[in-house]
Amino acid sequence: MLKALESFLLNLAVAAVIALGLLITASVVSRALFNFALPDTIIIVRELMVAAIVLPLAAATLARSHVAVEFIAAKLPHRAQAWLAVFGSLVGLFALMPLIYAGGREFAHTFTSGGFFYGDLELPKWPGRLVFLLGISLCWLRLLVLVVQDIRAIRTGDFNFVDTHAEGLD
Repeated sequence: MLKALESFLLNLAVAAVIALGLLITASVVSRALFNFALPDTIIIVRELMVAAIVLPLAAATLARSHVAVEFIAAKLPHRAQAWLAVFGSLVGLFALMPLIYAGGREFAHTFTSGGFFYGDLELPKWPGRLVFLLGISLCWLRLLVLVVQDIRAIRTGDFNFVDTHAEGLD
């Protein structure tokens, strides 16, 4: 089920990128040809960028596609590489915790206060905050699952996950 949710959020991120391209194109064309500005384009683009960046994080984590510096780690034995992967995931878990806490507080505040962006459309702030919280939380959950799976694999002597890159959503 987690994999299906990650795939769904990845598809939403793709839709957000497509919407970004269409919105920016429409905004430029409407200004250039008709001297008309689409309302709240900057706000909508900013919120779509959050979705495009945060929603695929769990899928990228599953595929082990995050940026990594391997020129030293690749020279270590597979067992050491495996424990470094676990250590990196644990660091990620602890690094995301304050973001989840702050994102949760921000979402709760904007949702209960009815915060909105000042503009022609007076768009609410909470959907973007919810997208951020959902994306970061799901990434945290995926990291936790990977830590458990990786430790189990190390205990059985299976270090294949160290060499696994970009195989997550097959």
